[in-house]
Amino acid sequence: MWLRTSCDLTFDISAPTPFILMLRLRSGAQQWVASEEYRLRPSVPVYEFTDSYGNLCQRLTAPPGAFAVYTSANVRTSDQVDQAPGAPFVEIEYLPDSVLSYLLPSRYCESDRFGQMATSISASYQPGYDQVKAIETWLRLNIRYVPGSSDIPVSASEVNARQSGVCRDLSHLGIALCRSLSIPARLVVGYLYGLEPMDLHAWFEAYVGGRWYTFDATQAQLHGGYVAIGYGRDAADVAIYNQFGPSVYPVTQHIQVQLIQERDA
Repeated sequence: MWLRTSCDLTFDISAPTPFILMLRLRSGAQQWVASEEYRLRPSVPVYEFTDSYGNLCQRLTAPPGAFAVYTSANVRTSDQVDQAPGAPFVEIEYLPDSVLSYLLPSRYCESDRFGQMATSISASYQPGYDQVKAIETWLRLNIRYVPGSSDIPVSASEVNARQSGVCRDLSHLGIALCRSLSIPARLVVGYLYGLEPMDLHAWFEAYVGGRWYTFDATQAQLHGGYVAIGYGRDAADVAIYNQFGPSVYPVTQHIQVQLIQERDA
């Protein structure tokens, strides 16, 4: 399907403020970016670089006053999410080098604390995809998804204690449970067509059967329309913006995902 995504942020800046933004989509195996627009008001010099996870990032210094960032893109993404029941666990010695960092505990995914819990959840399932699917199902049934309930990242341990959270929080717990079974898992931030209420979204991917697969405990059934902006170990790696100095939050934030065309002619 063809989608048009857009993100419109406005900040009120009190002093010159350095930013690192992560708002440009990149083409890959699951999506193709046909065109895009990126506007800053007022216009300022921007330096773009690719971080260690392959995400497109922009460095700039915002001047005092109103500062607006607008991005949009026309992107083709899958009509359906690939699923692979029975896809096998990949032995550690056969994992690609680029995947190894997604096995380790990280700031918000303390996988070293969840071994017993993950083993219990997945005990009767075949190692690999089926274990991750069991984790996704357990999250959906046991951790309440409450959009807008948290505006700061919390760790997997905190989410498990609260038994509720936003999409990012459920993903952190899912990632920690996967990694505790030696299944590489990573956080993805982006857009989801049809998300209610509409906002930026987070889900997780697990590496089984020789590739990455999508999992999302916030949705009753997986469907097409996922558009990725950034990938990382957890929320610390995939913030759509980081600013340095006195805290700055968007005065307004408007996200849209519109269907342009259901499928190619």
